[in-house]
Amino acid sequence: MNVVFISPQFPDTYWNWCDRLRKNGATVLGIGDTPYNMVAQEVKDSLDEYFWVSSLEDYDQVFRAVAFFSWKYGKIDWLESQNEYWLGQDARLRDDFHITTGAGSAQMSQWQSKAEMKPLYAAAGVPTARQVLLDDPAEVRAFAKKVGYPLFAKPERGVGAGGTAKVSDAAALEVLLASERDEPYVLEEFVTGDICSYEAIIDANGEPLFENQSEYPVDIAATVEDMLDVWYYTCPTVDPALSKLARATVKSFGIKNRFVHMEFFRLTADKAGLGKKGDYVGLEVNVRAPGGYDPDMVNFAHSFDLYQIWADMVTFGSSDHAADGETFFCVYASQRDCHQYAHTHEQIMGRYGSDVCMQGRMADVLSDDLGNTFYMVRLKSIEEGERFATYVHERA
Repeated sequence: MNVVFISPQFPDTYWNWCDRLRKNGATVLGIGDTPYNMVAQEVKDSLDEYFWVSSLEDYDQVFRAVAFFSWKYGKIDWLESQNEYWLGQDARLRDDFHITTGAGSAQMSQWQSKAEMKPLYAAAGVPTARQVLLDDPAEVRAFAKKVGYPLFAKPERGVGAGGTAKVSDAAALEVLLASERDEPYVLEEFVTGDICSYEAIIDANGEPLFENQSEYPVDIAATVEDMLDVWYYTCPTVDPALSKLARATVKSFGIKNRFVHMEFFRLTADKAGLGKKGDYVGLEVNVRAPGGYDPDMVNFAHSFDLYQIWADMVTFGSSDHAADGETFFCVYASQRDCHQYAHTHEQIMGRYGSDVCMQGRMADVLSDDLGNTFYMVRLKSIEEGERFATYVHERA
């Protein structure tokens, strides 16, 4: 089996996807924009061959790399990046090289469209916020009058919290309508709720090989806009109500042979047309692994190896590696370089070192969302997790 993996060197734990594939007997071929002499040894060891391109943004260069691998090793059976930024390019490459084990451009375009998600959610019986495309000012104003303020604006095809904005009143809406935009936007009714996510690897039958729930106690958009401190956690169990809705969404979207990372609101107050306090509301579906070091957090929370589970799905169609093990709350908290904190790195490690499962510097490209210096711990209760986050974030 020949597998092409896009950007195995970034984020810096993504070589693990390739390592498990290779251990399963696949020929694993990497394409990245880091020169070979600067690639970590773990990445080199996880690949049969690495092809350097000066820019992964240049489709022609990436196409030529895949063409070279196809000429040298034979037909490419699987192509993946696990990175939201490259999903559209991954799909185009699958189309061009007739790789049928993953989504092509038409399917991926639908999955990534916040507007086209709406009818798929509806078919699954999952409520979502009302929405309008930000292209007809009269229609947008009518929508705002009907729905009421505040509203929430975001790119129609966006990654993370980038480009999002809360629209508090009619004056702010007029500013938004008058602003220059390089990409289509949507405007949604504002939902007051806690954000949580559902992660799973979906097999060829549309069934999960494992499930995970993560919780985000902070306002993600405000965290980025105001450079607030970040903390969130993965849970030892999954709420059955969330699992039921997520599984229905997988079926409605037609997702197979993929990692999924779905975001939901959990209402903190009754909302007409959406549900009662505590109900889940669909936010968006991402057909890839959660970003950054979140795959590692899932592993730490459940004491298994999701890199192996994914590799088993790719190479064998299923996996028996998701056996029950000891479970934890895996809690992430970070500090930003722009703030002064009461506790030093040495003090944090002195207090929590035995619980720390990963620690380091976040890549600059991810730091707006996730902070600069991060700490990840495994704990048996979320109350301990809250105390940990408070300690890391205490200001000087």
